[in-house]
Amino acid sequence: MTLIIADDHPLFRGALAQALGAAGGGVLILEAGDFDATRRVVTAHPEADLLLLDLTMPGVSGFSGLMSLRIDHPALPVMVVSAHDDPATIQRALDLGACGFLSKSSGIDEIRAGIDTALAGEIYTPAGFSPGQQQDPATVLLLQRLQSLTPQQARVLSMLAEGLLNKQIAYELGVSEATIKAHVSAILLKLHVDSRTQAVIHYGRLLGGAA
Repeated sequence: MTLIIADDHPLFRGALAQALGAAGGGVLILEAGDFDATRRVVTAHPEADLLLLDLTMPGVSGFSGLMSLRIDHPALPVMVVSAHDDPATIQRALDLGACGFLSKSSGIDEIRAGIDTALAGEIYTPAGFSPGQQQDPATVLLLQRLQSLTPQQARVLSMLAEGLLNKQIAYELGVSEATIKAHVSAILLKLHVDSRTQAVIHYGRLLGGAA
């Protein structure tokens, strides 16, 4: 079993790794302290069984890291581990494809139970959380439109949000600029907006800061 812990606090990573390692043998635990390192570890270990992802670490803002990883590695289960454990944050994490949510205030037994639940293919949330009760209708509609994008269109949108030009996106993705223009047109159509600026605003509204 391979578990990846992505968190910028070494003491928390170490405590979590120690607790998980003590749960049984045969567990490979990999650590990353920022989002770039997380990308490298995930890319090097596509067979990983679970990624434990902090929402707020260097190189990422809000839910953009979760969304990016779900786009690039759709087969990798991602469980969010965060100190921001209000119902709206938990619901947004689940809406964006997290396989569960653990509060950093959880005890070790609860963390192990949550991880076991996720590894069994089920969704884990903190006690007392009721899925669906925190969903705003406008946000639900925006999320549905975002989920209608193809993986490549979602990549293009995330790169637009980073401020990249069409020719820069084309270079990064290894395609022609005409292909990127076609993707942008499709994105605008699916999101029901008239400009790339509006598309980026909607994207940022959905993936904004976790706190």
